[in-house]
Amino acid sequence: MSRESERVRALRIAHVDDHETVQLGFASLLAGAEDLHLVQSSTRVDDILPIVPTLDLVVLDIRLSDGSTIAHNLSVLHAAGARVLAFTAADNAAELRTASRGGVLGIVRKSESRDTIVEAVRSAARGVTVATTEWAAALDADPLLASAGLSPKEREVLALYAGGDKSVTVANRAGLSTGTVAEYVRRIRYKYAIAGRPAHTKVDLYKRAVEDGILPAPEQ
Repeated sequence: MSRESERVRALRIAHVDDHETVQLGFASLLAGAEDLHLVQSSTRVDDILPIVPTLDLVVLDIRLSDGSTIAHNLSVLHAAGARVLAFTAADNAAELRTASRGGVLGIVRKSESRDTIVEAVRSAARGVTVATTEWAAALDADPLLASAGLSPKEREVLALYAGGDKSVTVANRAGLSTGTVAEYVRRIRYKYAIAGRPAHTKVDLYKRAVEDGILPAPEQ
């Protein structure tokens, strides 16, 4: 098998950080992972927006020196269709909570081991939530998580569906038809949207379920 064919299947990553040494260090971390290809490193989110449709993941520093906020950067990236993993020194609890509410797939400390960082990047690039202690702590400390007012049955369906079961399995376990499960999921998404906590994807539903204690939080 040629190196070119391997490169075609590699997960495409962009990194946004305003420190050159961090950029170089991150590039070095990914250099040994054949399934991860660092496409671009930049100091600003705007610089990578043109290539977002070609990316599997944006690894984003929570605090940049260009004056932008994490809320703004996440909004811009998600509008462009990006998956985002926060990569941070994790020294500001408010910014961590904002990142969590903003829909990141995980929050990873820059001080973590190479293996931990690479595996987090690999998982997030595939759309998998990266359950870290930083993310769990941000959820636990967030005072702005408004209740969605789910009924007991909605909570049951959410636990099963967000926990990884397919709709047909949820239907069997909850004693419902698959059509009714779909309606429950639609209603759950609507209630979270009304509460100001949108859950457009299954990953979002998982995060909402963890936030509300319907599913267990990542181990700390």
